Amino acid sequence: QVQLVESGGGLVQAGGSLRLSCAASGRIFSINTMGWYRQAPGKQRELVASINSGGSTNYADSVKGRFTISRDNVKNTMYLQMNSLKPEDVATYYCKAIVVYVPGGYEYQWWGQGTQVTVSS
Repeated sequence: QVQLVESGGGLVQAGGSLRLSCAASGRIFSINTMGWYRQAPGKQRELVASINSGGSTNYADSVKGRFTISRDNVKNTMYLQMNSLKPEDVATYYCKAIVVYVPGGYEYQWWGQGTQVTVSS
């Protein structure tokens, strides 16, 4: 089993910043791609940003230049620095990790429980 625990969500004024963290623990040999997703009320879950084990990143157009994804492979932790937050960023943010349990083993997908981000205008 793997646990992903997100933290750092909260209420912030438009233009403000938040930093989300996602800590992975449990049966982990390695973590390949990690990603942040968000889901606003009445909308589908969407990719916000992803980062592979080598540090290559990918961002949704809506957050480019404002959000920065990073990870600490030693701590099995991923971060999302969110600057210049807008009301349209309001959503529950989820982290996802692609985990390998043993060397050469299969990949398994795990999700965190989500953390709420609210931006007041």
